[in-house]
Formats: sequence, structure tokens, C-alpha cells
Amino acid sequence: MELFKSGNPTLTEKMFQSSLTGDRSEVMTVRGTLNKFGFMFLMVMASAFFTWYSFNKGVEIAPYMWGGAIGGLIVALVIVFKKTWAAYLAPAYALLEGLFVGGISAYYNYAFEAKAPFIIVQAVGLTFGVAIAMFILYNMRIIRATETFKSVIITATAGIAIFYLITIVLGFFGIDIPFIHQGSTFGIIFSLIVVGIAALNLILDFDMIEKGADAGAPKYMEWYGAFGLLVTIVWLYLEILRLLAKLNSRK
Repeated sequence: MELFKSGNPTLTEKMFQSSLTGDRSEVMTVRGTLNKFGFMFLMVMASAFFTWYSFNKGVEIAPYMWGGAIGGLIVALVIVFKKTWAAYLAPAYALLEGLFVGGISAYYNYAFEAKAPFIIVQAVGLTFGVAIAMFILYNMRIIRATETFKSVIITATAGIAIFYLITIVLGFFGIDIPFIHQGSTFGIIFSLIVVGIAALNLILDFDMIEKGADAGAPKYMEWYGAFGLLVTIVWLYLEILRLLAKLNSRK
């Protein structure tokens, strides 16, 4: 039975099916997953506040920010291949990711202090708004995670990931793709599309978590599901922040 498809590489059919258990006493639940996501989100906020506060105090935050980014990537890869460690490593991922998110946010806030002094507040508010809207749309079954829907979003997400990887590689050779960062009309349209794809990934993530709970995945998969959801939320926030930066750069 094909239960699990998600554009999020951390929430896949294989990951969940290989973890199903016959013991119904300690199984994954939707509420448990969302509770753990809430806990991890608070950890992200705490470490993000640390880098934000440090930046405003004149402390060099680049080591924290890039240490968080690289460390978060390493921890995320370990979690993907060692799902049973998720309960221990997912909180560590949240703390590391917070260092990176806080640093990026501090730099954007400084860069747009004159043009858009509330750019970070707007980005956080929009991220919350989009996430809540997607949850409501999924819960009311207004948007359904059909097989066609899944295939389109998975393909689009993979395409974006490959494109970003190519731009990073080209960057090492001094080749820049302007619309990635600049506020041209095409650049704004590109960011809108990416934000839309990130938002629709939330529908797939909610579907994965719900079906994982229905299938009786083990309790530690709550941490894994929360981790996967956090990956999408952080991606959505960063893309919304990039979009707002492009819009405000046109002023």
C-alpha cells in the first residue's frame, strides 16, 4: 500500500514503512508529533535569539551561523539514516538550525533597517500565517494529497533543490545568477513560485504524519516527523524572507 510520499526528503514512504511496529502500546500519534514540533520550534527560537542578540551587541556571529548551518546539515543527514536516534538528535538539530536562522535574520534586519525595519516580523508572521492556513486547508480536506498532487510537488521540490545546488557550484567559480538574490520582476516571480512550493510541501508533511500515525509507526517517529516538519517550516521562512527582501529592494 502506497502511504507515504512527500516532497520533503526527510519524510518518505521508505522511512516510515521500514519503521512500522506491531506493538500498539507505544506508537506515533499526530498530537505527539505536533507537541514535539512545538518543543523543537521553541529551541529554534531560543538559539536564534542568541545569535540575534550577539549580532546586536557587536559580536562576530559568522562562526555561530555557519557552524549551525554545517552542523545542522550533518545532524540532519544522521537523523535521516538513523531514525531511531531522532529523539536525541532532533533537538540538537533545532538548536543548530536556530543559530543559522538567527544569524541570517540579523543580517537581513541590518541590511533593510532603513527601507523595511519590520522585515523579520513580517517574515515570521507570514510563515505562521501560511503554515496555519495550510494546516486548516489540509484538515478540512480542501487541499488533498492525491497521488497526482504528490508527484507534482515532489518533482518541483527536487527541481528547486537541484537548481540551488547548481547555483552554489557556479558561485564557487564567480558565476552569479542575478534573479536568485535581486529584486527583478523575474526574481520576484521565481521567489513566489518557490514560496508556493514550500507551502504546499506542508500539505504533504501533514499527510505523512497523519498516515504514519494511522499505520502504527513507533513512538520515536514522532520526533522524526517533527524534525521533517521543521525542515519545511525553516525553508518556508527563509524563502519568504528572501521574497520580502527582493520586494523591498525595489523601493
